[in-house]
Amino acid sequence: MSRRIPLIAMLGLLLLFMAACTNKKSVNPLAGVGSKQPDKVLFDKAMDAMRHNRFDVARLTLQTLINTYPDSEFIARAKLAVGDSWYAEGGTAALAQAEQEYSDFQIFFPNMPEAAEAQLKIANIHYQQMEKPDRDYTNAKRAEDDYRKLILQYPDNKLVPEAKQRLLEVQEVLAEREFEIGRFYYLRDSYAASMARLQSLIEKYPLYSRADEALYLMGQNYEGQMARVRNSPTCDVHFLPRGCTTEAKKAEFVDTLTRHASEQYARIVTRYPLMDRSDDAKKRLAALHQPIPRPTKGDVARNRAELESRSEATTVQQLMDLVKKGPNVALATKVGEPTMVDPDPVAPNQVIQKEFLPGAPSGKDNDVAGVTIINPNQPAGGSAPPSDVTPGSSPFGQPASGTAPPATPDPNELKPNAPADPNELKPTDNGNDQALPPPPQVNEIHQGQSSSSASASADNSAPASDQDLSSSKKKKKKGLKKIIPF
Repeated sequence: MSRRIPLIAMLGLLLLFMAACTNKKSVNPLAGVGSKQPDKVLFDKAMDAMRHNRFDVARLTLQTLINTYPDSEFIARAKLAVGDSWYAEGGTAALAQAEQEYSDFQIFFPNMPEAAEAQLKIANIHYQQMEKPDRDYTNAKRAEDDYRKLILQYPDNKLVPEAKQRLLEVQEVLAEREFEIGRFYYLRDSYAASMARLQSLIEKYPLYSRADEALYLMGQNYEGQMARVRNSPTCDVHFLPRGCTTEAKKAEFVDTLTRHASEQYARIVTRYPLMDRSDDAKKRLAALHQPIPRPTKGDVARNRAELESRSEATTVQQLMDLVKKGPNVALATKVGEPTMVDPDPVAPNQVIQKEFLPGAPSGKDNDVAGVTIINPNQPAGGSAPPSDVTPGSSPFGQPASGTAPPATPDPNELKPNAPADPNELKPTDNGNDQALPPPPQVNEIHQGQSSSSASASADNSAPASDQDLSSSKKKKKKGLKKIIPF
């Protein structure tokens, strides 16, 4: 008998401990209301049942209150508490039912302060069900939409800061997914497909923890296409079979691609001066004979604040990431504003027409991966040339040798920025060419202050010194390392 007493005591303590661990927090918002009305009594009983994880009893009690006292002052809180009971119960089916209850609450009580709380919990449901970036992104996308809805519909609510931080974490996961897809296409030499993903990523998620890697990969895509153009067959200007182009056009393409690549590298130097790819971007600009911009002190301070706000996963968290379903959002920034409006998506064929083949007519013959440079005057099968191409002209709007130009050119015709002499080879380090607009980032640094930046402080707009850059780089997070060996 004496041995059973300690055993029974230990079992009792164990049961109490397990009950304490499984009991989910449930606060009665009307606990301080001193009322003995039957609707208030029912509500208190329901909240007590929720505190003891008796969710079925709580929902039955709340439903009794709603059906019996439809004019009660507690009806709104009871309706919201039904959703809370499903939310606290957890599980895929219960969370789906909780989302439905919160949506119904917003429909019946759109002007109540608790409507913002219901919207936040809807977003949190999808946040909890998010998967890793390489898995299904449905819940991550729905969480992004729901957090944006809360911020836009209730801009003055006290829950907005929490929603913004959660939105930044969700966007980190979505940006990581886009980056991995863009990297996948790059490794398979599908430059246009890779750039379509990366360009959308950079425009949509500038606070992504590896935005410098995305920009660097964009520049590498342009350089890969440059090598492809240089290695493409060269043909005589009098005879342009399919898959050929002239030396003049090749030089023009290389010049255009060089300018675009330098824009990406320059943006790394100015927007992300303290991140890993900044030094690599400067080396690539020097190799391309392009000017290296200098970031301002404001750029350095902003990038430093972003880096210092990011967290590093501990060893335990890294081990847990191997087994847990959800993503690791430690690298999400805690400063800055999340993107609230999605830019227009970029398609690979748009990249080909605007970046790789400026001035070339669109059509199905253009390779989506940016592999082939074709002559649209001589399509496969001997068919007639496209209606928008003048017979006897070159593929890109320039008159072929030995043919007369049109007598009355169309003044509304849009033509590419081409040199006056089609055989002239333009140098890649043409920094003063007025026909090609320089990168916006370069202009922002080298030109004088515009009217929009006149109100900025002189300290933030002044160029950063070498000491600012070197001292700041020592504080970089160890977890942000190079991942793409080039």
